[in-house]
Amino acid sequence: MNTSTDVWRGQPTANPAAAQAAAQMQHVLYEVKRVVVGQDAFLERVLVALLAQGHLLIEGVPGLAKTLTVNTLAKTLRGSFRRIQFTPDLLPADLVGTRIFNQKTSEFSTVLGPVFANLLLADEINRAPAKVQSALLEVMQERQVTLAGETHRVPLPFLVMATQNPIETEGTYPLPEAQVDRFMMKVLVDYPTEDEEFVIVQRVIGEPAQVTGVVTPEQLMALQAQCRRGYVDPGLVHYAVKLVAATRQPERYGLEDMKRFLSFGASPRATIGLIEGARALAFLRGRDYALPVDVADLVPDVLRHRLVLSYEALSEGQTPDSLIARIMQAVPVPDKPLESHARMAASA
Repeated sequence: MNTSTDVWRGQPTANPAAAQAAAQMQHVLYEVKRVVVGQDAFLERVLVALLAQGHLLIEGVPGLAKTLTVNTLAKTLRGSFRRIQFTPDLLPADLVGTRIFNQKTSEFSTVLGPVFANLLLADEINRAPAKVQSALLEVMQERQVTLAGETHRVPLPFLVMATQNPIETEGTYPLPEAQVDRFMMKVLVDYPTEDEEFVIVQRVIGEPAQVTGVVTPEQLMALQAQCRRGYVDPGLVHYAVKLVAATRQPERYGLEDMKRFLSFGASPRATIGLIEGARALAFLRGRDYALPVDVADLVPDVLRHRLVLSYEALSEGQTPDSLIARIMQAVPVPDKPLESHARMAASA
């Protein structure tokens, strides 16, 4: 049987097609990293969101290349890209489009908004009022916009990447829980290391790197379809279900004291996001089957924005990530023999 090497984790895989697809996504990553320095975990999550067709919420202080990363990624995908700077005076029509009356023809014409793109960057999304948030909600969930009774579908593939600033609250609007839940993952972007910052400055003062397109929208859709054919063992699904259930009823998993810290746990979208994300992460690592490590690596990113902490938790300095870490320790990971079983099932 032909074997190849997993370009992400060094694990063997029996499917050359999976390794070839992973190499193609590695090429996308290489082009992005010609411009963006560091942020490896963040970039990996962006590619996971692309393959799993999930939206991404990015949180970090200004100046950490959040916008630059999404802009560079759009160039490598050869798709359409739009950036919307969210402000308190933004209107839904500025987002989805509107109907305009033409005096010459005495007819109304439809002008579509910037959401009609393959990759949409919603910059500082928490600065927009509730009406704009609700307009974006339909696009994220249904991949369509309704104007004057007519439905207009956005181009596929379609992905929303939203950024927000965690340190500034003046002039911001808290995101509705219904919209936060639509984001597959919430990724925290941290400061670069000193060595990475040195390279950043060197690149900025030097000649700008030229990014080339690697994947077309049609090729990306083919990769997404191939990713969805990846094998997920029922044991992994049970593992994801237990992790999410522990956020709702922690006492069932020996975490009685945690119940007072959680007002609301994660929804079933979290379970779906864990499995879809794990399958995409396995795909990036050159496998056509998911392993427990793929699920475990994504748990904080999928759950952190879905937990509603109580006032008691906030007063005691508890964070979603600290509670998630305790849940992961309490819920047992499926046995390692799952790997050989999954490999056999995927190749069957």
